[in-house]
Amino acid sequence: MYHIIGSDQKEYGPISAAQIRQWFAEGRLHRATATRPANETEWKTLGTLAEFADLFPPPPGLTPPKSLATENCGLATWALVCGALGFTCLTAPVGLVLGFMAHSRIRQSGGRLTGSGMATTGIVLSLIFMFLMLLAVPAAMLLPALAKAKQKAQTINCVNNLKQLGLAVRIYSTDNHDLFPPAETWCGAIQTTVGSPKVFQCPVVRDQRCAYAFNARLSGKKTDAVNPQTVLIFESDAGWNASGGPEVMLKSPRHAHRFIVGFADGHVEQVTETRLQQLRWDP
Repeated sequence: MYHIIGSDQKEYGPISAAQIRQWFAEGRLHRATATRPANETEWKTLGTLAEFADLFPPPPGLTPPKSLATENCGLATWALVCGALGFTCLTAPVGLVLGFMAHSRIRQSGGRLTGSGMATTGIVLSLIFMFLMLLAVPAAMLLPALAKAKQKAQTINCVNNLKQLGLAVRIYSTDNHDLFPPAETWCGAIQTTVGSPKVFQCPVVRDQRCAYAFNARLSGKKTDAVNPQTVLIFESDAGWNASGGPEVMLKSPRHAHRFIVGFADGHVEQVTETRLQQLRWDP
């Protein structure tokens, strides 16, 4: 209920809001009419009361009063920004929290704040990047282990290759008066007793027909006249039927800082660079 001061300077009331709107429509009241709610003592002009603001629309081109204007929620904007930058894995949780806070403020604003769409987008982007982060961290931890396992498998494969090549040399010797094969044709000499051409290939360098070399000092030697600890076959990049001594051996190891070497008695070792200097090459 309200009291008003009429144009005759007399006080009227209490009257309802509906009555005020009717009198305003009839032209009996205007923006400057003194008005006060029944439960207040202070007189105000009708145009300053928020409940009657719709009776006095702003002129075209003017911005409505701030109390009635809508504005974008700043938290929604920041939620979107943090969500979009979530690939850094640092802002995604922040974007998620800001997005929910923005939705809460927008609901409580009574329509004054907008930006729920941006807040929702920020939440979705943050969740996506957080999910990807949860997948990426275990994957990043697993990759070194997988690489190590692959390297170990390649080393084992290479060791097995040298064992098979050493066995093929002994089979050749048994069939040839206990003589080691000729160094210049050793690959061809044992080829028929090797199960597969892949045995000549190191798993690290598949493009080489043969990744190993024969100790040329054993060429045509009697097997029982050779010290069992003498180098027989070793890793090399010299190619098919390669032979020689330390000069044709690899300059750097292929397998975890180890060189793989086969010996005259058939055993195979993974040796360090220091141990390499101590190997026996002469029969």
